[in-house]
Amino acid sequence: MRYLLDTNIFIYWVTDYKLLSRDVRAILDDYDNTFCMSAESVKELIVGFNNGKLVTRYWKTAKEMVNAIREKFYIRILPIGEEHMETYAQMELNLTEDHKDPSDHIIIAHAITNRIPLISSDKKFKFYEKQGLELVFNEK
Repeated sequence: MRYLLDTNIFIYWVTDYKLLSRDVRAILDDYDNTFCMSAESVKELIVGFNNGKLVTRYWKTAKEMVNAIREKFYIRILPIGEEHMETYAQMELNLTEDHKDPSDHIIIAHAITNRIPLISSDKKFKFYEKQGLELVFNEK
């Protein structure tokens, strides 16, 4: 099965595996599964790395990190296209919980458009299930 990894799930996978629930670890450990990340998540990781917020002993540069996403973790980086922007433009946003993060919205639109279950720890994402998001929630 194919899964889209939210940025936080990749960070936990790399830096603190214990923050992943048993169910999510089982998905990540199943070699029959295929993992993808939105280019938006990769952008968030690069920004975090370059700003010193993503501290890791594994990579010396953001480029090394991007290469590792593909070559070590075998994660396919999905480009953002017009169809994702159309989904994003039509989404009802979770303003009740003050969810204004445009990167999150792009990642959610990616999952909805491509019909890929999204693995995330973000509780605000549950709001988007009624709009077609299939969410695998990581209960930390």
